[in-house]
Amino acid sequence: MQRVTMAIADGIAEVRLNRPDKRNAIDPAMFDALIDTIATLEGLDARCVILAGEGAGFCAGLDLASMAAGAGDLDLGDVAYGPANRVQQVAWGWRTLPMPVIAALHGEALGGGLQIAAGADVRIAHTATRFAILEARWGLVADMAGFALWRGVRGDVLRELAYTARTFDAAEAQAAGFVTQVVDDPLTAARALARAIAGRSPAAVRAAKRLANLADDADATAILAAERREQQPLLQGAEHREAVRAGLEGRAAIFGG
Repeated sequence: MQRVTMAIADGIAEVRLNRPDKRNAIDPAMFDALIDTIATLEGLDARCVILAGEGAGFCAGLDLASMAAGAGDLDLGDVAYGPANRVQQVAWGWRTLPMPVIAALHGEALGGGLQIAAGADVRIAHTATRFAILEARWGLVADMAGFALWRGVRGDVLRELAYTARTFDAAEAQAAGFVTQVVDDPLTAARALARAIAGRSPAAVRAAKRLANLADDADATAILAAERREQQPLLQGAEHREAVRAGLEGRAAIFGG
């Protein structure tokens, strides 16, 4: 079975973790498929990505049984994807894609699944979704870029959850900053948000994502300089002119591609 599927329509790529019989648990083949999918998306002109899971949940985390035989052979120091190694790339890679990523979460987002979701720009969860930073249960720490991606999570809550590995619900996840919205139908909400993003200037949206990523850890001087660099070509671009014309004419903007 293909571990990850992708369909593209109207500028929106919909990606699904596709191992429903195992609650989309991550095995070696899933690692490979996620990394390949991220690499494919890097070269596409899609305006937005929706990331979801098939079946009863988003992702139950690592498939420990399938990973056990080769876990000791993983070279966690092999940094082959910018700052990330192969294990981290399956979560970190979504954050570094040029277009926004929306995660639609349901059922469960546990361990590695929670970290994959953290790579998205926006996370929309079903009211009954269960979450956990599970690694402490197995004598480990979250190592799929979780701590780098959870900078917006309230620090004391993050520590308590990482130390205890306890399960928490969608309301607590939203309050702490793990998810953006809690709704009854996350996939429908994600699709509506993706359409709204796809209707904006692609160049401006991608520039905004670059600035948002930079703002995570850069100082004010670097952020202000980056704003100036991003804005100048946008001001001189055709998409800006079309957006202004469409606004004045009371119609939806039409962008090429």
